[in-house]
Amino acid sequence: MASTLLQQGALHHNVSDALRDMIVAGDLAPGSKVREPELCERFGISRTPLREALKVLASEGLIQLLPRRGAYVAQITQAEIDELFPIMAALEALAGELATARLTDKDIAKFRKLHEEMFACHAAGNEKDYLRLNREIHQYLFAVAANGALTTMYEQILVRIHAVRFVTRKSAEQWSRAVDDHRSILDAIERRDGAQLAALLRTHLLGTASDVARDTLVRQQA
Repeated sequence: MASTLLQQGALHHNVSDALRDMIVAGDLAPGSKVREPELCERFGISRTPLREALKVLASEGLIQLLPRRGAYVAQITQAEIDELFPIMAALEALAGELATARLTDKDIAKFRKLHEEMFACHAAGNEKDYLRLNREIHQYLFAVAANGALTTMYEQILVRIHAVRFVTRKSAEQWSRAVDDHRSILDAIERRDGAQLAALLRTHLLGTASDVARDTLVRQQA
């Protein structure tokens, strides 16, 4: 993000937004240390607005401020996984039902294109672009559903889970299972089967919750 943008309005609020976007995109990974000099250089700011922004994100639970150690991106807990992923699953299931009723041929073509690109990334072992396309697919589902309140709730939950849904490390078996899920999801979209799509999305999200829980345990034991 350009420093000129960050210098408009309340600076630390703009920095907070930029950092929040980085967390959601996975650019700042759960458990990673926030490297203040690098971020100050990136945004063209001093440490004062950056630290004010970190306080804002700490109040949201996205950042942990540790005495004499600095700031770290918060890691999701098992309690948060158990609490938030069923909500996310319900939101995606509803989005699937709403989107199915509104799907145009153009929408279906876009879903197909995104999925084909994502499958190609899996075949090539390109996890970074796979995760980006995965995120785009789920975001486009909510765009097609065209329910502002539902999208707002989804984005709020996504921020609270620190985007781990899209950055969790998968074993080869877990990755293949996720791809198989998406093949079924694409099939339901192309058939405009709202009930089946909702059921698939719910199962897919709860499977992701298990992967996140396993990855979180590995991180904590590392």
